[in-house]
Amino acid sequence: MLPDRAAILAYLTILSGSAGRLVISLVYFLIVANTLTLGEFGLFATASAAGLILSRLLAFGFVSPVYRVATVKPRLLGAYLAGFAGLGLLSLPAIGLAAALVYLLLFADRLAILPFALILMAEILCWRLVEVVAIVNNGLRRFRQSALLVIIGSSLRTLAALLFAGFGQRSLEIWAWAYLAATLATLIVALVFFLPPMRLRFVRRLYPRRMADAIYASAAEIVFYVQAELDKLLMLALAGERTAGLYVIAMRVIDLTAMPVRSFTQMLVQKIMTERGLAGGPGRLALVEFGIATISIGGLAAVILALLPFPGLLGRNVSEASYLFLPMLLVPAFRNLVEYHAELLYARERTGSRIALLCAITALKAALLSWVVLAFSAGDGWAPWLNLVFGLVYVLSAAVTYRLLGQAPNRPVRPGPSS
Repeated sequence: MLPDRAAILAYLTILSGSAGRLVISLVYFLIVANTLTLGEFGLFATASAAGLILSRLLAFGFVSPVYRVATVKPRLLGAYLAGFAGLGLLSLPAIGLAAALVYLLLFADRLAILPFALILMAEILCWRLVEVVAIVNNGLRRFRQSALLVIIGSSLRTLAALLFAGFGQRSLEIWAWAYLAATLATLIVALVFFLPPMRLRFVRRLYPRRMADAIYASAAEIVFYVQAELDKLLMLALAGERTAGLYVIAMRVIDLTAMPVRSFTQMLVQKIMTERGLAGGPGRLALVEFGIATISIGGLAAVILALLPFPGLLGRNVSEASYLFLPMLLVPAFRNLVEYHAELLYARERTGSRIALLCAITALKAALLSWVVLAFSAGDGWAPWLNLVFGLVYVLSAAVTYRLLGQAPNRPVRPGPSS
């Protein structure tokens, strides 16, 4: 597990992309969060979260076989991408039905259907495909191209936010159009300049063998993002748009602390996939967790310290939400570690176990968060209790993950099994 020079350079390349995206995403976030009202930002963020979850239905999860083939058998990539395209078209009716159900349950009385549809189109039909191109480049170890694509996408969104902030009318519907335009532009750039040259060919015999695994992958991805984004949707349902806006701002700042962690886990997953196992004893694993927790808490602590002398540094709406940062200081560590555990199970192909664990985590988080919000709603007293909510979720995740990894055999990784 000791890194060699090539691994260090690859990590630094990925990290540079994350750092560039971090700076640009921060600017983008600050513009949008401070231009929309708190209620509008809460609606936009929760609609975007719903789109992120639903985007995992695209092609019924076939992106996982695409990634594995790009990693271990790149000569088959053209055939697998052709299969992904065909399955993507077939999945659109199911996505449309699920989106209609989500709208009726959560947004019908809060948000007009047009901006909701525009936001979902941006997430599902545009950004998810940009992610697929980035995933292919990562699988081929073209880390520089993948990092550059992500930075370009974040830059185009930031440009759209700047134009929106300078526009006379600043409604959520206008922002939804701008958001879709920026994401569509990113997709065009990705397909024209970043998709590796290959000959697309439809090889029907390849796909039936992978469909069960792909559907498992889609289910795992959906459950993973449900547990990651459920808190935002629950805040909207239980506490209203304004409180959801405050909470989403706090969680967005927390999410920015995860970027260097995700660069590390991406490299670790590829190492486990290619070397057929996870080396290192309990001491090594504990050290990795300690490092992730330290970086996560340190990132949020740096934001808190920066705001002490300059409370308006991040804008009006962010300053209104900044009182939540200190009470939620441990949340970044627990949240990023749960994400890290999911990636470990993905790398070891424990798909069924991963889905079961994520379902248990989702149920636990939903129950605890609902209780906290309803029981401590006065004066936003729920904020400190979120450390307990995410802490208990982490305990469950760690206990199950390391038990499963201890039982997992070190077997060769085939291109077909899903994440």
